[in-house]
Amino acid sequence: MLNSEQGLARKQRFKQRLNVLHDTALHRKLKRHLPAAFNERWTRRHWIHASLFVTIGALAATIVPGFSNAIDAPMPFAHSTLALPLPPLSLARQSETPGDSWQILRVQPGQTLSNLFEQAGIPATVMHRVLEHPGTREVLTRLRPGAEIAFDLPVNGELRTLRFDRDPSHRVELSLKGDDIREKVMERVSTTRTVVASGQISSSLYAAGRKAGLTPSAIATMTDEIFKYDIDFSKDLQPGDRFSVVMDETWREGERIDTSKILAATFVTGGKTYSGFRFERAGKAEYFDINGRPLKKSFIRSPIQFARLSSNFGSRRHPVLGTMRMHKGVDYAARTGTPIMAAGDARVQFAGTQRGYGNVVILDHGRGHTTLYGHMSRLGSYRTGQRVAQGQVIGYVGSTGMSTGPHLHYEFRVNGVHRNPLSVTMPPPEPLKGADLAAFRAQTSPALARIQGMEKLIYADAGPAKPARGTTASVTAAGGGKQG
Repeated sequence: MLNSEQGLARKQRFKQRLNVLHDTALHRKLKRHLPAAFNERWTRRHWIHASLFVTIGALAATIVPGFSNAIDAPMPFAHSTLALPLPPLSLARQSETPGDSWQILRVQPGQTLSNLFEQAGIPATVMHRVLEHPGTREVLTRLRPGAEIAFDLPVNGELRTLRFDRDPSHRVELSLKGDDIREKVMERVSTTRTVVASGQISSSLYAAGRKAGLTPSAIATMTDEIFKYDIDFSKDLQPGDRFSVVMDETWREGERIDTSKILAATFVTGGKTYSGFRFERAGKAEYFDINGRPLKKSFIRSPIQFARLSSNFGSRRHPVLGTMRMHKGVDYAARTGTPIMAAGDARVQFAGTQRGYGNVVILDHGRGHTTLYGHMSRLGSYRTGQRVAQGQVIGYVGSTGMSTGPHLHYEFRVNGVHRNPLSVTMPPPEPLKGADLAAFRAQTSPALARIQGMEKLIYADAGPAKPARGTTASVTAAGGGKQG
């Protein structure tokens, strides 16, 4: 027993001795590496180590509590809602005053009147009762896409008032009370003002026109009526070309509703200036150049759009017969069903089937000029003896008769002699004369002055473009993206 106690005492003294030796050795090492900690002066290296240890300790103290909070965050509690019934509306609130609950619908392409009533939640019986009102069926059954029709529907859902436009100047309101329908017609006052719009092409004519304030219909008037005979808008336009337009704007109830009436326009392309002025002759509006000559030519060069010239005028080997024969016209390759237009104002001399031409139309333009259109898939609505205007569709591309594929065979004859449609000199249109010419000059002078004033304001530093044939040197270039 005594020996065991002595042994434990020796072990304890041995451990104490080891601890003393360990502390002594550690003390010597710390004193050697960190002498300033033991009342000695610190070096720069000691300060760097100390600051590094302090920084690491501060970061650890900041980050560790964040992890702890993220881990210990409680899960959100689930919420539920309970719908409470609202008190019923009073009879006075249900009757409301007219105009408090208008639902305005705009007619979409392909949409019918029954679709609109169904969309508004109105029974078909009510629609039929409305259509029985005098003068209503003719208007409501011919609504065009974009037109507006409004329904006044109070809280009870019964149609109280129906509103629609009878024409651009009149609006109709039909008030329904039981079986009685009362009509109220309101005049929509419109005003017209003349403005000048100018633009310069950077990417496309359409983009420049819209930027200048022109509507799509005004741009179409410029390209399809005024300058279509002088400018190829698919090939001739370049960045920097510019235009000016004098037009009438029609406004109604603060909304611009029409800008299609262009009074005058100039267009600069390829270094040349083209001009066009609107003038009514014999009750018909036409466009003329500055000298009073119609811009509309007697004939258009190609009676078909977006077609490829597949065979020229002259001698060639016939694709069906295989023999050398004179090709007395030109061929335009196009898809079956492509519309074919009359090259000029004319009377239909023949419309039917004729030997190798297949389905063919021959037009008599007067003064010995005739045109022929062959191999049609089907004829248009014009028949022999009827008058047809330039640009009207007289048939559709096909492959009837002696043909190897769908195309238009087009011939141009002068006093019965075949001429090359691509190079023949077209007869010039008759210019204005006498009193018409004097009235034209008096009418166009203010429009030309407004264009020149706008151009001087916008393009003061731009050099004048060369006038094209039929214009005068006083017509300046049109200008840049502003409206006045």
